Amino acid sequence: MERIIFMADMQSFYASIEKSSHPEWADCPVVVSGDPEKRSGIILAACPLAKKFGIRATEPLWQARQKCPQAVVIRPRMQLYIDMSCAITEILEKYSGTVEIFSIDEQFIDVTESVGLFGDPFLMARNMQREILQSTGGVYARIGIGPNKILAKMACDAFAKGNADGIFKLDQSNIQKKMWPLAVKELFGVGSRMNRHLDKLGIQTIGQLARFPLDSLRKRWGINGELLHRLANGIDPSPVAPDTHQHQKAVGHNMTLPHDYETLEEIKVILLELSEEVARRTRRHGYFGQTVSLGIRGADFSFPTGFHRQIKLLSPTDYGMDIYRAALILLKRHWDQSPVRSASITLSQLAPADSQQLNLFDTPLKKEGLNRAMDHIYQKYGPTAMFRASSLKAAGQVHERAEKIGGHYK
Repeated sequence: MERIIFMADMQSFYASIEKSSHPEWADCPVVVSGDPEKRSGIILAACPLAKKFGIRATEPLWQARQKCPQAVVIRPRMQLYIDMSCAITEILEKYSGTVEIFSIDEQFIDVTESVGLFGDPFLMARNMQREILQSTGGVYARIGIGPNKILAKMACDAFAKGNADGIFKLDQSNIQKKMWPLAVKELFGVGSRMNRHLDKLGIQTIGQLARFPLDSLRKRWGINGELLHRLANGIDPSPVAPDTHQHQKAVGHNMTLPHDYETLEEIKVILLELSEEVARRTRRHGYFGQTVSLGIRGADFSFPTGFHRQIKLLSPTDYGMDIYRAALILLKRHWDQSPVRSASITLSQLAPADSQQLNLFDTPLKKEGLNRAMDHIYQKYGPTAMFRASSLKAAGQVHERAEKIGGHYK
């Protein structure tokens, strides 16, 4: 029996929620953006009316305002968006017990076993759309239908968004006519760098990639080359997995800075804050990690500079200062003194905390006691109840980040 997979994508999710909360903006172009007074003034979402002026997600707010001076600019309310996303998941779970959260506004649903109960897939999709629209007060879902996740995703992104009813089915009967003529950069999994590599091989459409000799792709990119070939041919056996995000391989945190940090002392403050946050989240999930990765990006995103390096610790840890010391080693080795706009720290090679091997040259019991005390205070009184004194410096971002979720205001 062929599987029936849906990809449900919420149109202009953040902007749609804001417009449903403010009926007076129904006929206004609305954009959701970071704080315009700071460097985080990037468009996160634009309603369909705003998009008609050429406004697109990820472009700077100042650029969007030049295109549409009358646009209503809203600062994001991330907690509201998260709550709404959870509510939409509950709606989708009425139709299937197999729902995979792909992002805050995208979800895969395996409805193979639900057709007998709810009828034709298109009817089921329309019912989903209607229920989501009514329960959210204005969020419209576009739904792609396919026999697997890649075709459901492509059906949604490339075709459902342009259909009047917001629904499109893509399968082996129409991929050559519909999907293959698309530019290869439209294929899920093909980024800008891979697009440039494929272009050098004369591969400009998805169809050309699908017909390209598999041996050549495998020889050039190994398993990734074979994966691209399979995706271009609409082959994807991966299941819709509700617990996809429950098995972590790493814990990381990224911070975009309010202005360029140019001195070692400034950057050290941020590294310590990131290290403590990564350590706290690692403990919360019950892990230890043994590899610390540091990512640094320069001031000009148009011409990326910086580095991404990692170092393996002598023993696994969930202690912030251990992570910080490793990150500082990487910074001193690889930083070229260029201004820094963003930094990230990741702890990987995770293992369950209850399987820790003791190190005779370390002080695990002392660290465990400190961790327990800090976590208790954090949970009871919040993230600003206790923090490193270095965060009181001008470079510190603890208080600013306490007001945000995922880098955006709650």
